[in-house]
Amino acid sequence: MSLAPIPSHVPNLRDYAFDWALVDVETSGLVPRQHRVLSVAVVTIGPDGDQTGEFSTLLNPGCDPGPVHVHGLTAERLQGAPTFEQIAGQVGAMLQDRVLVAHNAQFDYDFLAHEFARARMWLPVSQRLCTLALNRRVDPPTDDLRLGTLAAHYGVPQRHAHDALDDTRVLAGVLRASLREAARLDLPLPLVNCPPRQDSQFMPKPPKTPCAFRNPGRLPPGGPLTQGMKIAITGETATSRAELVARSVAAGMNVMSSVSRHTSVLVTNDQASGSAKARRALSEGVPVIDEHTFLRLLGNVRSGTPHEQQPASPPSAESAPAQTTALAPPERTAHVPAARGPEDDGHAPSPAPARKEAGGPLAGRRVLVLGGTHPNAAAARVRVVELGGAAAINLSASVTDVVLLVGGDTDRRMPRITALEIPTYDANWLDAPTAEPLLPADRRQAPHVLPRGCVVDLPGQIRTSRWNVTAAWAQQTTCEIDLVAFMVDEDDQVACDEDFVFYSVPESPDGSLRLLTDGPTEQTITVDLGALPSAVRKVVIAAAIDGTLTFGDIGPIQITTGPGSSAAPLAQAALDAATTERTMLLGEIYRRGPVWRFRAVGQGFDHGLDALARNYGVDVED
Repeated sequence: MSLAPIPSHVPNLRDYAFDWALVDVETSGLVPRQHRVLSVAVVTIGPDGDQTGEFSTLLNPGCDPGPVHVHGLTAERLQGAPTFEQIAGQVGAMLQDRVLVAHNAQFDYDFLAHEFARARMWLPVSQRLCTLALNRRVDPPTDDLRLGTLAAHYGVPQRHAHDALDDTRVLAGVLRASLREAARLDLPLPLVNCPPRQDSQFMPKPPKTPCAFRNPGRLPPGGPLTQGMKIAITGETATSRAELVARSVAAGMNVMSSVSRHTSVLVTNDQASGSAKARRALSEGVPVIDEHTFLRLLGNVRSGTPHEQQPASPPSAESAPAQTTALAPPERTAHVPAARGPEDDGHAPSPAPARKEAGGPLAGRRVLVLGGTHPNAAAARVRVVELGGAAAINLSASVTDVVLLVGGDTDRRMPRITALEIPTYDANWLDAPTAEPLLPADRRQAPHVLPRGCVVDLPGQIRTSRWNVTAAWAQQTTCEIDLVAFMVDEDDQVACDEDFVFYSVPESPDGSLRLLTDGPTEQTITVDLGALPSAVRKVVIAAAIDGTLTFGDIGPIQITTGPGSSAAPLAQAALDAATTERTMLLGEIYRRGPVWRFRAVGQGFDHGLDALARNYGVDVED
């Protein structure tokens, strides 16, 4: 198979010409550290678009092949196939010095990284490109971004879905068409530099036994232990540490690996040891007892309050750290009508939303605002939403209109907007907008547009599926933005430090919460709602700036939420009310009775990520 080169009239060809290694894997499950690769295919393509190599094989994983109904790879079919270790060298040679390309590339990259690690080899990939993330930038007029949907849109034939080699050949056609669209729109490629994720330091720790009880607070002087207390232990103990921890857990204690202001008691036989835990306990005023006293108290522990018995009150942005300068709390907490049935009382699971088109003169339109001061641009985007439209933050194929504020005509994107013949208007247009009717091809099922502070119920059948929250922003050259997430209980506290995911620890121990890096302007938090510990009442998604800039300098952050990575998003919001803030709460997925909900928050703080983490109970070393 050969791909024709990208036409020469497309500008900036050098920005889109690489040596590519297109990859697809079929796997026995979804968790790379637990499941195995069952088949792998690699197609290599040169900068001129010509195919230079092709390889595919089934693999014998030495384990149950998992969902045969999805990939069709039975244990009998895999019998006699090579192991990954036997073909790792050949695959590595094809990946060497090329950009790895896949649809949902972090999935394939992580599985390959773990397989190479099991084979005691390094995955020779320094950059990857996700065609899913690339098409989120392009934003073609499709109802979703699944590989088959994009193939149909771009006219690429697909013969055998979930066959690794055929999927890779289809991916080649989708990549070529996506690169052409990116060049037409002058979009930078969302290339991701790949850290050595296969190194043991990046492997999540084994999950600890979850505590079933709420934290009742600190141990009172001379008082008893209560189930749910957070216990930390430091120094030498007469009882083995493993036995001490096991007895504590059996009694209903929540054993922590660090000390914070939420610790109930520190157990140590040497209060003057000067250990980090002892110093932190002293500074936070945490009670300290010796091992003998602790063992005596373990013999008569009071009953605690189980997490499950607590009705989940609707959390709010105001429950986040309050001692620092924050944005004004969201003014609207109304629910999106299209996401709720007329008989819904707020406690029964809602049916899947009907995605009714919002009303207003800008219904179905996507408006890009350029120029102006930050307050004026933010007000213009709010006005777009009020008129039923969606506020775009980057140029894409879905942008239908452009509003030019003062200085907007000098934006670097204007030549491309002019060449694409996208209508432009001045600020007065938002007072009474009129526009050409949308063509049928442009009238897609649009996600619900959430103003800041608004809530949408998640469909009732997603309890066992993964739910994604993606944040995107304009390209930055002077700072980095990091997406983070906290799994918290009804007291807005993590059960342990591992309930906080960020760049260095991108996955919770139980795999229910993951950070996906989709490019320099886009990151995703994926939540497996069915796997969340029962104590978790809310997942808080936030962003932090690494550097001296603030979110007022960055401009709007767009968040979208939907089931899985390729499905159409349920809702979106543009959050740009920040000024001097360096951390921002973007959204929350939380429980209200049996219903899971998503809230677009948009509340910022002047402090850094370390202070935000501490306020959710994460121990951060100074």
